[in-house]
Amino acid sequence: MSIDKNTVEKVARLARIRLEDDKAEQLAGDLNKILGMIAELNEVDTAGVEPMTGVIDMKLPEREDKITDGNNVDAVLLNAPEQTAGFFVVPKVVE
Repeated sequence: MSIDKNTVEKVARLARIRLEDDKAEQLAGDLNKILGMIAELNEVDTAGVEPMTGVIDMKLPEREDKITDGNNVDAVLLNAPEQTAGFFVVPKVVE
């Protein structure tokens, strides 16, 4: 696949990017170089290579998964502008 000046101008117009005429030819060459590098990568044999999420093989630290109620109701209710019986008081929104 090759990108020419007309294609660059069309994509710039569709993307609403202002592009000077003298830059379109240079951008077409740069995009063709990028596509060439991608074509080289497509030729690499990756059969048997396991996908990876990062370049360093490491395991994320894990913590014990236990359920708690937080046990800090009073601290949370300090943020409430108004409270009653351990609950937030909010204005009525449905009539």
